[in-house]
Amino acid sequence: MEEFRQRFIYLCHYPGITWNEVYQILKSDPQLKNINLYHPRHLSPISLSANAHPSSSFLYENSHDYLHDQIRQYSSNGIEVVTYFDKHYPNMLKEIYQPPWCLFLKGNKALLEEGKKLAIVGSRQATPYGQNVLQQILPTLLNNHIVIVSGLARGIDALAHQTTIDYGGKTIAVIAGGHYHIYPEENRKLAFKIASEHLIISEYPPETRPSKWQFPARNRIISGLCEGTLIIEAKRKSGSLITANYAVQEGREVFAVPGSIFSPYSAGTNELIQQGAKLIMTGEDILEELRG
Repeated sequence: MEEFRQRFIYLCHYPGITWNEVYQILKSDPQLKNINLYHPRHLSPISLSANAHPSSSFLYENSHDYLHDQIRQYSSNGIEVVTYFDKHYPNMLKEIYQPPWCLFLKGNKALLEEGKKLAIVGSRQATPYGQNVLQQILPTLLNNHIVIVSGLARGIDALAHQTTIDYGGKTIAVIAGGHYHIYPEENRKLAFKIASEHLIISEYPPETRPSKWQFPARNRIISGLCEGTLIIEAKRKSGSLITANYAVQEGREVFAVPGSIFSPYSAGTNELIQQGAKLIMTGEDILEELRG
């Protein structure tokens, strides 16, 4: 089993490999016994060695060594890999569409199995209203040992993490890209705090630079880890609504905070309530559903 696990982690490091390609390889080679025949695609000679010869044969011979070296360095950087087949992989995450094959963890892995979880997401242009909402609802949730999950984005996400920390709660950040490339830059200090005392999760190897498409994709993990998702502020076309849609598809609870009909930052949340999301005014409103 351990040999298969190492082969599988290695496969998931192939640059550019898709979820479906991993799936098809597992179908045709369930034990990954032919792993060395698969070519790690798109490896740049620059990323392999300053003295790399540009021939394709050199790349093929050395790309395997490069990936193995990369993986061996994780433990010294405080990074742990949990695969879909490991016992510590969250059961709730297995229920979603295309669950991540690997989770790259930095921090307290025990949070994956600790208590119920609530995703909190919202506008990147958070207003004082959104900040006040967090201060109003979070104490009740944290006193009931709810773990807060968000995406480390600027705005409501960062405020949800920081306010949870300020009130002595536990939080999990799910990032786009890898651990070596935290985005946005302004949240690096917060990320360090979360990695030190809480947990940061990525589905990408640490050297992966964040790409635009990874941000909506990581939203399925944010909602997938949780019993419910709370949207605090969102414009009509906010990325937060993608997270809400994932939650609906996954059969999870969706909560929304109402706002002024004159505020563009409440247009998305008000529409969610019209569509059936539970209107939230207190932390107890959420606990009623999570206890059920």
